[in-house]
Amino acid sequence: MDELPLHKISISGPTLASIIQRFSTSPGAVDGLLFGHVTYVTPSTLSDDSASESSTLVATITGFLCPGTINSFYDSTGAVELHSLRRLLSDPVLNHHPSLIGWFSGRRKTHPRPSMREFAVAVSLSSMTQLAFPVKNAPGSTNFNPCVFLLLASPLSDQSIHTHEYRAYQFRRGTESFDPKSMDIVNIGPAFRGHYGSFSPIAPFPALACDFRNSPMSEDRDERILNQMKKFSKDQRELDMGADGFDVGSLNRLVGSEAASYTSGLEDLYEKMLVKIENLARQVERSSARVLEQFKAEKRNDKQHTSLLDSDY
Repeated sequence: MDELPLHKISISGPTLASIIQRFSTSPGAVDGLLFGHVTYVTPSTLSDDSASESSTLVATITGFLCPGTINSFYDSTGAVELHSLRRLLSDPVLNHHPSLIGWFSGRRKTHPRPSMREFAVAVSLSSMTQLAFPVKNAPGSTNFNPCVFLLLASPLSDQSIHTHEYRAYQFRRGTESFDPKSMDIVNIGPAFRGHYGSFSPIAPFPALACDFRNSPMSEDRDERILNQMKKFSKDQRELDMGADGFDVGSLNRLVGSEAASYTSGLEDLYEKMLVKIENLARQVERSSARVLEQFKAEKRNDKQHTSLLDSDY
């Protein structure tokens, strides 16, 4: 029996980044198992149109297991070895990811398309009916076999910017082919439910320590620096006023009827922060230019002083 067609494959940004990092730091090609769940989604119709959209299946990847080698659960012909697979599935790390939805393969400097061996592995793995699991929210009893395949590949040639390509497929047993699927990377917003349990900032915007003690600088320079500090303090107060009310406990408003208005407020705060960072970057750039000019002037003065001493002798 052919698998039910998936609408898309969803994965959180940190999970995808972890898979890519595991692949990029390995000495060679790797493979591994993908865990998650498949959900039967019925879209909500907000318009008065009588035509209703059909329900869809969404596969969500919530975890993975990478032994760091190839042929970790299959032999050289692509046939899945049941004892190797059971050994991997008995890992205690998989307590929160019990459902095996598929597998992934990472290859270096190759084209991002499935190989004959990966085709054989997909055929063998998807035919194991004992690994089938129920689909969430599905009407009646609907099971899903592990047929999701994620392919990662590095560029064929060396590049100055380190990049990786990835593609998602569903192996269809009826046609014995890989069906390309769109990859939905969830980071933030109403769709992030189920991917993140909690969030807390670890790098708050720092406040500049202002020291108004006396210094041996000239009065003009003191006044200029004091004006800059006052301007920064004013900007910091305006930024704090803009961030008022955006605490961690209010993140639950990102889900529900208030999501649209609350998200726009967060975007406005983010734009203010970008403007502030740009102003700070320009101040640093101007300060660096002044330091360079002062350094060049001191070098010229030293050369002139050396020339005068040589002429005296």
